Amino acid sequence: MALAQDPTLARPGARLAKVAVTALSASSIENYDFFIYGTAAALVFPQLFFPEQAALTGALLSFATFAVGFIARPLGGMLFGHIGDVRGRKTALIGALVGMGLASTLIGLLPTHAAIGTAAPILLVLLRFLQGIAVGGQLGGVVLLAMENAPPRRRGFFTSFAQAGAPGGIILGNLAFIAAIQFTSPEAFVAWGWRVPFLASAALIWLAIHLQLRLEDTDAFRRHQRTNEEQAPKVGRSPVLRAFRVHYKEIALVAAAYIGINVTYYLFMTFAVSYSTNKAILGLSKNTVLVAVLVAAGVQLVVLPFAGALSDRIGRRTMLLAGSGMLCAFSFGFWPLLNTKSPVLILVAFIVGLGLMHTTMYGPQGAFFAESFSTGLRYSGVSLGVQLGAVLGGAFAPLIATSLYAATGSSFSVAVYMAVVCAITFGAVLLMPETHLKDIDD
Repeated sequence: MALAQDPTLARPGARLAKVAVTALSASSIENYDFFIYGTAAALVFPQLFFPEQAALTGALLSFATFAVGFIARPLGGMLFGHIGDVRGRKTALIGALVGMGLASTLIGLLPTHAAIGTAAPILLVLLRFLQGIAVGGQLGGVVLLAMENAPPRRRGFFTSFAQAGAPGGIILGNLAFIAAIQFTSPEAFVAWGWRVPFLASAALIWLAIHLQLRLEDTDAFRRHQRTNEEQAPKVGRSPVLRAFRVHYKEIALVAAAYIGINVTYYLFMTFAVSYSTNKAILGLSKNTVLVAVLVAAGVQLVVLPFAGALSDRIGRRTMLLAGSGMLCAFSFGFWPLLNTKSPVLILVAFIVGLGLMHTTMYGPQGAFFAESFSTGLRYSGVSLGVQLGAVLGGAFAPLIATSLYAATGSSFSVAVYMAVVCAITFGAVLLMPETHLKDIDD
């Protein structure tokens, strides 16, 4: 009876639409902030913050600062996982959005090495660390916001809107950088044009205020609060520690399953941009590669809801096995296609690899991982598993790929690396049970 009187449930269709739009917008803007750092790390950070180094060394140092954000992500997962399982999904998500907005805006205001010397890269690392803490809590918030509000047989579809924030963020970020490149001279872009995409991150703070005023917490969390108030003092205060104790196997498998998904994404989004535009390697124009990434991200954005809906019918596990298996094989086709330097073939490579194959496993990922945990520990469990996988995977992906190429002088070593991480995901998913028919309140 209490649920029937809840005004937020009076129009379930309108509420679900609002939840989907909120999940997409929050995830898109948060990912925009996190990903524009990777683009800037490939395009301008080496010369602005590490000007005394050779081109390849500067790229390595720039990608090392990129990795710092991933190292911080498990800390964010623990912090916001605790908040999300104790105070609510909405509270944790708002905190993550504000943290990311502040860190990214400050990066846009940061003086370079020419102005303040070695203090510049040190401050850059600290702000990247804050970005990592913020994004460590974001994924659990938007995924659970969508999944716990969705009808039982449509969780994959609605959760895909939270997943769509990644390509949405890539599109916004690349459009921002393409516009900055197009409307400024090369000298002006290096001097100040790169800062504009970061300064636009202040919009996250407005979004956080909007969420605070307009959005309710999920039904699953509120039901959990009502039914477990008497038990809470008996089970301990920290949901993070309880998640480690109760769901250690699930956390380990989610982390392993996420490695291939995360590494390949950052190889597509960051290393491939550096590899293609670096004058010492392919020397292609920035626009050629950024447009290819933009189109592939657009394809992924469109395909993601179909992948999520398909997982509601045939299962999440089946989709992840198919996607990781296909991408493992295509690893040995992607880099040779880039090496042709043909804009058309480069576009094909990104559409097939990112837009189609990666989406097959990425679309159902959020629902698959979230359904593996109990309600009271779900935010902590998902955040810990995914962020541990991010540290082991995407944190060092551009750095490892750059080092492999520097050591071998061949993209084949990068293809092997890409195939191995896909195989790790395939093996982990094999050990996980199917979840698409699971009662998430059980």
